[in-house]
Amino acid sequence: MNTDYLDPINSLNMPEMADMTFAMDFLLRAKEGVRNLSIALTETASPDVRAQLRNHLMQGIELHQEISELMIRKKWFHPYELNEQYQLDQLSAKNTVMIGQMNLFPDDTSRKGMFDRTPDEHIGGHEA
Repeated sequence: MNTDYLDPINSLNMPEMADMTFAMDFLLRAKEGVRNLSIALTETASPDVRAQLRNHLMQGIELHQEISELMIRKKWFHPYELNEQYQLDQLSAKNTVMIGQMNLFPDDTSRKGMFDRTPDEHIGGHEA
């Protein structure tokens, strides 16, 4: 199959898949931040530094909760329905493999004839 991945029709549902991927990455990084702050909190002796780390830790926990709730609301994350989460993870893995196998940089990148009109003869009011 020789699919043209630059054709807009082949990017159907891609914005939502990208949003879901970015949200999951953000969730994992928020979790990592909470973990790192927790470790740092146990390693410091200064009361001022401990207070600052505790404040950042609480903010990190709140951020993690906000991201989780957004993802649950959008049905991008199913922490209480393991079967549904497993299906979503399988779909994500399948899409990752599929994207990895795409020829995203084809030799012919001409899109001539794909649009309803020809490009303007001049750019920004100046003759080309």
